[in-house]
Amino acid sequence: MKKYNVAVVGATGMVGRTFLKVLEEKQLPVENYYLFSSYRSAGKKIEFMGKEYTAIELTETAMDGKNIDIALFSAGGSTSEKFAPIFAKKGAVVIDNSSAWRMNPEVPLVVPEVNPDDLKWHKGIIANPNCSTIQAVVALKPLDDKYGIKRIVYSTYQAVSGAGLAGWMDLEEGQKGNPPKKFAHPIYNNCLPHIDVFLENGYTKEEEKMIKETRKILGRPDLKVTATTVRVPVFNSHSESINVEFERPFDLAELKDILTKAPGVVVEDDPANNVYPLAINATGHDEVFVGRIRRDESVDNGINMWVVADNIRKGAASNAVQIAETMIKNGII
Repeated sequence: MKKYNVAVVGATGMVGRTFLKVLEEKQLPVENYYLFSSYRSAGKKIEFMGKEYTAIELTETAMDGKNIDIALFSAGGSTSEKFAPIFAKKGAVVIDNSSAWRMNPEVPLVVPEVNPDDLKWHKGIIANPNCSTIQAVVALKPLDDKYGIKRIVYSTYQAVSGAGLAGWMDLEEGQKGNPPKKFAHPIYNNCLPHIDVFLENGYTKEEEKMIKETRKILGRPDLKVTATTVRVPVFNSHSESINVEFERPFDLAELKDILTKAPGVVVEDDPANNVYPLAINATGHDEVFVGRIRRDESVDNGINMWVVADNIRKGAASNAVQIAETMIKNGII
């Protein structure tokens, strides 16, 4: 079996560290790993795969002579815009976790359980979707295939880890009575209907991401989607209330069975026994948990469901590694 040279760019950050954890679990056929960081973290020692690695400063020539096949990026949009084309030009396939390439029509936006065939038309860069979009489309895809989605209404309850270490610290320090540094208002004992920047139409950029990315991943450019995204005082794992209206009628038992059999989905739906997805239980897992599945009785063909996933794993690192794994298994790289 061929072995690959893999780079992790942004290896010392929150998602980068999770990349390493997931890579240890997956045990992909890798010859060499190269761990890159900004100049601030360059030289830092990183324990990984039973070895000690030294973080390499990311420069325009840092990858020379390393014959990198796959580069997992989690270093921010501006870094990706600059360095992803450089890696791609030198023969690597870049799987980028930032928002820099997601809506570029030349770049596939991929969730392996949903649209793996899009990997075939990559041109050196593949985009990892937004964390809140990933978990949603894993649950929505099999339902769209069967019943045809007419409209989606997203309401999200997003953990502070989605804002990185600074967001995590705002909640931790807020519990001690300290003022926020990352968020515009205290997150402790509070909910903030404000993720990313506000746009002219009154939506936030996070809401726009969910709308546009859902359309691109599902291949439904005219799909009616709206969203309200909210930051909540939870350390990890995003929760979402998703209201879906279908084109065709459905049997609720059949719909639940479809979700039960869908790849990457775990149905937890026994409200009589207080069984439904919880952020605290989703943390550390790669599956998307779905529950509170019920008819929306205000429309002819609608449902409500509650969808929960670990935003750092499935919402970022695990999805990117799954993309690499899928490409290796299918001989796309």
